[in-house]
Amino acid sequence: MVFCPISVWRIYRMHLGIIYERCLFYQFGGDNMAEFIMAAQNGRNIPTEDKIFGISRRANEMINEKGPDAVVNATIGTLLDDDGDLMVLSSVDDTYMGLEPEEYAAYAPIGGTPAYKKAAIKAALGKYEPKGYVEAVATPGGTGSIRNTIANYSCPGDKVLTSDWHWAPYRTITSEIGRSIDTYQLFTEDGQFNIEAFSKKVHEILEIQDRLVIIINTPAHNPTGYALSNEDWQQVVDCLSYVAPENRIALLVDAAYIDFAGDEDKYREFLPILETLPANILPIIAYSMSKTFTIYGMRCGAMICLAPTREIAEEFKRVCEFSSRGTWSNSAKAGQSIIANIFADEELLKKVTQERKDIREMLLSRGKAFEEESIKAGLKIVPFDAGFFASIPCDNPDEISAKLEKKGIFLVPLAMGLRVSIASISEEKCRRIPAEIKRAMEE
Repeated sequence: MVFCPISVWRIYRMHLGIIYERCLFYQFGGDNMAEFIMAAQNGRNIPTEDKIFGISRRANEMINEKGPDAVVNATIGTLLDDDGDLMVLSSVDDTYMGLEPEEYAAYAPIGGTPAYKKAAIKAALGKYEPKGYVEAVATPGGTGSIRNTIANYSCPGDKVLTSDWHWAPYRTITSEIGRSIDTYQLFTEDGQFNIEAFSKKVHEILEIQDRLVIIINTPAHNPTGYALSNEDWQQVVDCLSYVAPENRIALLVDAAYIDFAGDEDKYREFLPILETLPANILPIIAYSMSKTFTIYGMRCGAMICLAPTREIAEEFKRVCEFSSRGTWSNSAKAGQSIIANIFADEELLKKVTQERKDIREMLLSRGKAFEEESIKAGLKIVPFDAGFFASIPCDNPDEISAKLEKKGIFLVPLAMGLRVSIASISEEKCRRIPAEIKRAMEE
């Protein structure tokens, strides 16, 4: 059983949060707290509209007014063709249409159907065969994997560590279950993985708490498109191997975009490195079938552990299924049936893999085009390898985003810059917008 002793420090931090919330109420009174009438604030700052969906809504309004050629909607985190239509693997769509009622209408087991879990492990790990013990638990997309990992491998009040460039919902997930995000600087001055910053932050946090969840999003990192090299991974493992044996670390690899990074075998070469970690560090893979098989709306994912012992693997399965039961209960069965059926048919799996390769090549071409034109325009971008997104560092992202919207270019302002969804715009638009962004930044 995973047990979290509530230390004096944790109780102190929890009380600080309550005091801070009450101080906000009395200090700022009316306007700041006006949205909370019956609901409890619980330390949260909830916007009236999600930022990304709000920008996308405005982009669609301009498209309706001026036409699609006049607008660049680079906000959407799904693969769209050059006309802006959703791309779905036809072989996956055919499999969906061929499901029997029992395969989509019946409840799935809380942890996922046996055939699905077997397929999820194969899909996530590829040709790699772990030496240790592997367990999988079905989740609603990769997001469910992140939520369950934080809930079971950290304690209330704990910090969860990730990089300064990160997917914003990490903060939402952690705050909803009483944790918080702490970050390290992802890049050195010359654009390399900052192992010194990572190591320093790991040891700082472990001085005040006895367990830690670390989230590393790679390859095709959201929002930058960066990927850790095998050498980077070896440095991470070397760093964590010096952690005191009484500490407990869950190393969550958010690999949602791994199958759009490039060669599927090459980008899984880091997996054996994870199995060299000591027994007090548990690698967990957050894998998204929603993205890999273009069934975003079915919310189909899995969390997969690479455990050194059978006891740790069985504990993983037990506690994560328990958390699933207490949140979404069981994941939707249709997506599980689709994936299981694909992996049960060798020819169908080959067809799906080839189709994915074709659209991946299109995505890689878009990314290369954006990178090339950024160099030509003198636009600095965050180190980019592959994936759905690229990012541009800047000091005033909201202001620049607002300027670009007036020109029909819709990007997502982040804390440290602008995010461009190359997955949702054509190669022609990928080539066109870097110069426009550069001009907006110089005005």
